[in-house]
Amino acid sequence: MKNSIKLAAIPFSLVATLFAARTVAPAPATAAMPDPSPVTARSYDPANTALVITDPQNDFLSPDGVTWGVVGESVTENNTVENIGSLFKAAKQGGYPVFVSPHYYFPHDHHWQFEGTLEALMHSIHMFDRKDALSLEDFDGSGADWLERYKPFIEDGQTVVTSPHKVYGPDTNDLVLQLRKRGIDRVILAGMSANLCTESHMRELIEQGFDVTVVSDGTAAAKTPELGDGYAAAMTNFKFIANALIDTKEALTSMGTAAE
Repeated sequence: MKNSIKLAAIPFSLVATLFAARTVAPAPATAAMPDPSPVTARSYDPANTALVITDPQNDFLSPDGVTWGVVGESVTENNTVENIGSLFKAAKQGGYPVFVSPHYYFPHDHHWQFEGTLEALMHSIHMFDRKDALSLEDFDGSGADWLERYKPFIEDGQTVVTSPHKVYGPDTNDLVLQLRKRGIDRVILAGMSANLCTESHMRELIEQGFDVTVVSDGTAAAKTPELGDGYAAAMTNFKFIANALIDTKEALTSMGTAAE
């Protein structure tokens, strides 16, 4: 054909140069890495945004709880108990739907054949134990019960208390279903414990397509010489994965409520 170019007519050196240029692109001299930190300036609408609190229970947040020896320092440093209370109050005042995802263990849960490190510990110290799935016998004031100061917010007949999650995330309960049924696609997330249930909830909600803001001082975690600082580990992952990471003061402002 008239317009055909015979390969033999092209110098080999030129072919080699062109081929190399197409297959090996030179790296930029200075490739700037964008800041991965989540955006902090946000605003929320109660029509599609909910407050979700994980495990606001005595075993995590009360000095009498079975984990206070390892979480108490972090809870105190972050003013976690007071901050969760402020988030509950702001949500109620602003008309935001509130969801609580609790952690309960019933007698049949203690017959699991394999467990992770923290699962085994929680079972051995009878954390979040309840006598029966259909009974509240001995529940009031127990480690599985709500922190007393939160009861007016949780037991007001409006808060959605989901079925319990069994390991760390909401994969095993009905939180996502309940959020979807209420038309919620944005979540303000706080509660216990930062690197376990709170982080697992954040990850699953992100995977399910929700916009998730984590409240940095609305959570806390264990610190041990053997395992390290769970709170610091969670903050690293929240910064990389959450849609936003803000403190309680910023959250209250974004929800249209002045910080107290």
